[in-house]
Amino acid sequence: MEVPPRRGEGTPSVTSPGLDLRRARAVALDLLARKAWTCHQLHRRLARPGRAGARDRLALSALRSHLLHRGRGRRGAPADVADAVVTDLAARGYLDDRAFAAAWAESRGSGQGLGARRLRAELRARGVDRDLVEAALTGVAEVEETRARLLAARRLPALAGQRPDRVARRLHDYLLRRGFRGSVARRVVASACREAFPDLDPAS
Repeated sequence: MEVPPRRGEGTPSVTSPGLDLRRARAVALDLLARKAWTCHQLHRRLARPGRAGARDRLALSALRSHLLHRGRGRRGAPADVADAVVTDLAARGYLDDRAFAAAWAESRGSGQGLGARRLRAELRARGVDRDLVEAALTGVAEVEETRARLLAARRLPALAGQRPDRVARRLHDYLLRRGFRGSVARRVVASACREAFPDLDPAS
């Protein structure tokens, strides 16, 4: 007597085909409707192969029905398709790395209190061209020390009760982690500690 195969045995896994130009463009527009992307980020996202989780599949409305009915696998777009989509969307103004960099520097700099060094690293990690990054950070140096002083003033209460040398060290490290230059961090820490410990002998 023939033994029926176990559940799942003998049934090839179903994997959706790679994205063609039409579907890749639909996916790209869907992603851009949700947040801003750099050209580099969107290209990587379109070309990224692998298995898509339920949340990822549902986010891609252009492929929703296809993926949920054909299986859990998903292949990215071929490199030439991703290139074509990104180039077309950039030409139409949907993608603009210069505007992305300027908005990122403003929101992360003013909103999160980050220094130029940290902002530069974040933008470069997102594939923004070096010249565009530097252009976006042109005005940051002018306000960096003021921004660092505000952060230091907000941070000092959390360090209350500690030795002056420990306060200085921790405050300096904090500003460096936020992306401020070492020279800025040193000046700000020295000023903050003079105000916090007015009776401290500067030579001690």
